[in-house]
Amino acid sequence: MNAPVTQPRVLAPLAGSHLGLSPAEALLSALRALAANKMRAALTALGIFIGVAAVIATVAVGAGARAQVLAQIQALGANQLVMWSGSVNVGGVRLGARQRQNLTWDDVKAIQAEIDAVEISSANVIKTQQLVANGQNWSAFVQGTDPEYFAAREWEPAAGRLFTHEELDAGAKVAVLGATVAEQLYGDTDPVGTEIRVRQTPFRVIGVLARKGQNAQGQDQDDVVLVPLTTARRSVMGASLANAQTVEWAVIRVREGEDMRAAEAEVRALIRQRHRIAANEPDDVQVRNMGDVVATRDASSRTLSLLLSAIAAVSLLVGGIGIMNIMLVSVAERTREIGLRLAVGARRRDIRAQFLIEAVVLSLLGGLAGVAAGIAIAGAIASGAGWPVLVEPDAILLALGVSGLTGIVFGFWPAQRAARLDPIEALRHE
Repeated sequence: MNAPVTQPRVLAPLAGSHLGLSPAEALLSALRALAANKMRAALTALGIFIGVAAVIATVAVGAGARAQVLAQIQALGANQLVMWSGSVNVGGVRLGARQRQNLTWDDVKAIQAEIDAVEISSANVIKTQQLVANGQNWSAFVQGTDPEYFAAREWEPAAGRLFTHEELDAGAKVAVLGATVAEQLYGDTDPVGTEIRVRQTPFRVIGVLARKGQNAQGQDQDDVVLVPLTTARRSVMGASLANAQTVEWAVIRVREGEDMRAAEAEVRALIRQRHRIAANEPDDVQVRNMGDVVATRDASSRTLSLLLSAIAAVSLLVGGIGIMNIMLVSVAERTREIGLRLAVGARRRDIRAQFLIEAVVLSLLGGLAGVAAGIAIAGAIASGAGWPVLVEPDAILLALGVSGLTGIVFGFWPAQRAARLDPIEALRHE
């Protein structure tokens, strides 16, 4: 009995031909081609992996830094001006700010009354003092201020209350503690209603402020005790002030929507007028626009993010070149297969699509692994270095999109080269 005749197996044409593979079958074919050379495919995707991981980690750190800047904006107030009393010359040497006692309570209140763009203006004095309470002692800033200060800083009490204008006018010995001072002196105990001594003067604690954290200079804003300005002059500052009207600095809150630089110019002009400063003389006070401080920090974080992103882009470029190289090798290795596919009816665009699919799949696999690694790196940075990180879904989608685009761009030439092969010459290829 004769053995059955085995028909030779003919490779099916690729996706897109009237005989051929569906898009799903074309994808499976690409995966099989990559699986046949696992190590080579993995090494090729390494460049994409590194680039995408760097992009994810960079964007996460940059987004976290911007979130921190926004938190500082809330803590500092981007619509705030801070004004200090000026410097003074001694023997030709200029001393630092607040050495010249030329800023007064009337100046501060005139700013609020006469400049429409200003919503609140608060007068302040400050001095480091030793505090004693609850059997503990702690050195911190004691700040004399007015109730407008809390509104200007948008600083609410976490416990108790804030002092009032009546207590300010009466020079009441009441104190509101910052969170750090309350923690150092009282631990977990509620300090409201207890007594704290400042320079041997007893104050009744009426509130504890919500935590603010560090300012732009890295100083702890919660390491402070706030008392009425009138009380501070009489019982805390001693002889440090020349007269009862002198203040050291002011916090000025500009109305929402107003131009900060224009408001700053108006403040400077008003103080020059009140202090009778000649046109050819410099200002005798210093004004800092807190919006500029925050903007500088934000610009620095953006510059760092752009630098790291550029490094990540170089990694993606190297990965793309690797993909182009491996696809060219794949075309050379599969020349006879390409010729056979063309001979049985596959169109040149089908061949081009097949190799493009392989390049994109290779790039996306590297991108997916890079996303996972980038998230892990961002988490390690957050826990190890204490840097803020924020992994955003948009960044993940962007990284995957870029990796896919890299596969298309760098895979097109090898795919085009495969599509242009002459079927007869390809079948003769050894």
